[in-house]
Amino acid sequence: MSPVETVTPQGAEILCIGTELLLGEITNTNAQYLACELAQLGIPHHYQTVVGDNEARIHHALEVACGRSSLILTTGGLGPTPDDLTHAALASFFGVEMVEHPQAWEEILRKYRQRGMVPSPSNRKQAFLPAGAQVLPNPLGSACGLIWEPRPNLRILTFPGVPREMQAMWQETAVPYLRSIGWGKEVFYSQVLRHWGIPESTLAERVGSLLAGENPTVAPYASQGEVRLRVTGRAPTREQAQALIAPVVEQIIALAGEDYFGSDEATLASVVGELLLKQGQSLAVAESCTGGLLGQLLTGIPGSSRYFLGGIVAYDNRIKTQLLGVKPETLQQHGAVSEPVAAQMALGAKQTLSSDWALSITGIAGPEGGTATKPVGLVYLGLADPDGQVEIYEYRFGSLRGREGIRWLSAQTALDQLRRRLLKS
Repeated sequence: MSPVETVTPQGAEILCIGTELLLGEITNTNAQYLACELAQLGIPHHYQTVVGDNEARIHHALEVACGRSSLILTTGGLGPTPDDLTHAALASFFGVEMVEHPQAWEEILRKYRQRGMVPSPSNRKQAFLPAGAQVLPNPLGSACGLIWEPRPNLRILTFPGVPREMQAMWQETAVPYLRSIGWGKEVFYSQVLRHWGIPESTLAERVGSLLAGENPTVAPYASQGEVRLRVTGRAPTREQAQALIAPVVEQIIALAGEDYFGSDEATLASVVGELLLKQGQSLAVAESCTGGLLGQLLTGIPGSSRYFLGGIVAYDNRIKTQLLGVKPETLQQHGAVSEPVAAQMALGAKQTLSSDWALSITGIAGPEGGTATKPVGLVYLGLADPDGQVEIYEYRFGSLRGREGIRWLSAQTALDQLRRRLLKS
């Protein structure tokens, strides 16, 4: 690459081009990859756009991007077919001619010869770039990208849509180039703090004073009952960024109390497992409406056989009575979805499997089966402790979450209740 002056970073934008992305035919893994790479380089990244293979719409996306970002990374649209428009659209947008790069054409010929193939006439278009642009080599495929400064303080790098090719081009050429012009001088480091049993709004109120910070930043987001806070610091080194966020992380954990259950890759199942191991205790489960999901979450943790003894999926009432010792008169009087049945299921699992702790779940996951007094989403959780005492928790998750949502919340909430009890033991 020819020498270029250093620029002041103002933010990067990812522009993914391809109608197949809009149709959902292909998952946009390129945007995810580039976003992670930008974060590793400490390059501010504020926008992503997906646009189809249409020159007018590509022009519009470029107009918006050029007005707010100083580094634009594009993927897709570099092939030989008529709908591969990226380089031609860039040239027409900035009002320059397309110019052939002989060395790019020679590289295409060489790669075809290696495969024992002859390129079609349409492949030659891949050797044409907007006037003034440099070739961004593609070591794996025929579609080269470009590195271009069409305006002062605006850099554009283009990549093919094939992930393997794009990633090789990024690592071999793009990253060294960006570092050479002053980008990538800092790194981002993030830690995700995970919470259960608290609404997002309530947690945000608790840590409200920390949400306004610029470095580190604290960003909340919720998904299926869990609330996460991502704490991100920017510094010249990873170690400095870690040190920067450490006091903020400590403050959040203190403010969240027991609602915080772990960081980054921790799950409720893994945290429960660690606590059981620490206390040298075992767990068994009895499930009805979750149909084995609770056991699946527990056994998904490597080494869980050291504390998880097993589970009984008692979907039919006969199984509840025969294997868990639920009394027929209890079922007749209170119904399968009730506090007494949840209690007897938990005790039955504890006794049958000889465990220290036992969890039980019975509920109405829907979409049918609900009544005015027992609506869809009503769930009872039973927790039997080592002394044989049972606590019952009633939840009304509502029908809008859907069958799978109710099952997921039931299993996760059961783990969370056990986690809180283990913390107090």
